[in-house]
Amino acid sequence: MSLRKQTPSDFLKQIIGRPVVVKLNSGVDYRGVLACLDGYMNIALEQTEEYVNGQLKNKYGDAFIRGNNGNPPALYVVQHPK
Repeated sequence: MSLRKQTPSDFLKQIIGRPVVVKLNSGVDYRGVLACLDGYMNIALEQTEEYVNGQLKNKYGDAFIRGNNGNPPALYVVQHPK
């Protein structure tokens, strides 16, 4: 069995349109459907929910998370089964 190495860019392209969790350095998590992202890790989510300390705080239709501010806020993006 041959395993093909996957780059982070490949992974992110595969999960567009799927539910994801974006975890920020501040401890806030955003859960929603990944609409798009760019090379600066600006992330657009649809059907977004904001969680603080594991508790739902807000629901948004669409949300934009800015990724390029010198200290990127996103720790990681992970596919989330909904």
